Amino acid sequence: MKPAIALLSLTLLLAGCVNTESQRDRMLIGAGLGAATGATIGAAAGSTGGAALAGAALGAIGGGLIGVVTSPRNCIARDPEGTPYTVPCP
Repeated sequence: MKPAIALLSLTLLLAGCVNTESQRDRMLIGAGLGAATGATIGAAAGSTGGAALAGAALGAIGGGLIGVVTSPRNCIARDPEGTPYTVPCP
């Protein structure tokens, strides 16, 4: 159980360093964090590997949906000189 908590903590810390400017990026990060969290909760709540897999699946779906819904409608792009400007997200 301690390695799972350490892995989850490390994942959450590294997620703060990620540049999430597009909807796809936010969906993938949300799905990854949701899967890790769901697997940890499933493993703690159930005594079988199936519980961890079910938790991971539900967490990935939920995290991905939350990532898509909370993504900004305009993304930030940069021109060759580095000046930021807004564009529609892909």
